[in-house]
Amino acid sequence: MRPPRRLPLMGLLFFSLIPSQLCQICKVNATDFRRLEPLINTMLKANYTKGIQDANVLLTLRLVGIKNQSLEQQLSQQIKEDINSREMELTSGQLALGILALGACENPDEEFIRGAHLVSKLGDKFQAEIQNMETHDGNPLTNYYQLSLALLALCLFNGSYSITDVIYYFTPENKNYYFEDQFSVDTGAVAILALTCVQRNKTQKKMEASTEDKIKNYAATLAHKIQSEGKQGLFGNIFSTGEAMQALFVSSDYYKSETNCQETLRTVFYNISQKAFSLPIAAAQILPALMGKTYLDVTNSSCSHNPVKFNISTEKPGAVMPTTAPLNISVKYSVRINETSHTKVTVRKGSVFLDVMKAAQEKNETLFRFTVEETSWGPYVTSVQGIKANTCDRTYWKLLSNGQPLSQGVGSHVVQNGDNLEVRWSKY
Repeated sequence: MRPPRRLPLMGLLFFSLIPSQLCQICKVNATDFRRLEPLINTMLKANYTKGIQDANVLLTLRLVGIKNQSLEQQLSQQIKEDINSREMELTSGQLALGILALGACENPDEEFIRGAHLVSKLGDKFQAEIQNMETHDGNPLTNYYQLSLALLALCLFNGSYSITDVIYYFTPENKNYYFEDQFSVDTGAVAILALTCVQRNKTQKKMEASTEDKIKNYAATLAHKIQSEGKQGLFGNIFSTGEAMQALFVSSDYYKSETNCQETLRTVFYNISQKAFSLPIAAAQILPALMGKTYLDVTNSSCSHNPVKFNISTEKPGAVMPTTAPLNISVKYSVRINETSHTKVTVRKGSVFLDVMKAAQEKNETLFRFTVEETSWGPYVTSVQGIKANTCDRTYWKLLSNGQPLSQGVGSHVVQNGDNLEVRWSKY
């Protein structure tokens, strides 16, 4: 998204005139806008206190054209305060997302981006990621999703990056596109957007035709990998589908087929009706694509024009008093490192995975103690038995229910009676 009007960079002006996507988009018709109202309500009614973690919502509000001045000002102020207070500890992806949100669609936050030298500082963080890969077996400080977000923001806002590094590190065969043996759809999708920006942005970087073709082929190959992860209109899972749609808009002709488009929309509409997007970030990540937008549109001078009209409910849900006492359910829970520790716990019906972890910790703190970190996707498990996940070692705590990885977070996945839940020390 573009810093406001007066940014004195001619390259950015010319870049905004380049079409940001192919014609093969798949978006919701105006007659079906009512189906998107639950997404809008989720974003508008949430209680925002996390600063940079809520940047996705501001990004989407501006990109899609949802006008809510008080919320926009609140999110903008919180993000700027967070950047000012935690600038050094922000990751490359966090700062990139902040820049995209604050710089979206010609708005007054331009002065902050420019005055705080955010694009230059993002370039330093991006270079630190590259240096870490050079010395740590190709592993970035964070992950390739964040690295791709950083490259995208640098490209859109005329930041500094090396074409040589892009060619070397963003090859589709890079291990960082994979989580264990599974291709990461959302990572590949953001990489496609970044690569497409780099390939098109000839005003910033002069490159040989062979280099341009190579970058274009990278994006096409990643798009093919995304399509291979498609099933019933979704790519990866429901939460990665929005960014996958954006990537396919700019790198393939997948949505030339009306059948493909309708299959995706039908499945997304169903998941909206099932309240799959109950977290603001989940709603924010799916909505741009449904409106035919991509993150490449953030520097388009017209992206803030023609705001979309939605019927937004102002009613707050009333409390529903239970007519009977809550039922308890029993689940199995285990922690697997080199050996497996297991127990059986009883929790209230409707409990989430995190509630089970807390119940197990109360029974035996030595075996089942854990820590979590709050993110925009909810709690994220950072350690169990004192063993911490480490991006440099590519280690993390894998959460499984009945042998299958969770598609939702530890604070969102509702457990069922008889479930076999596991936290497993893993490498990706």
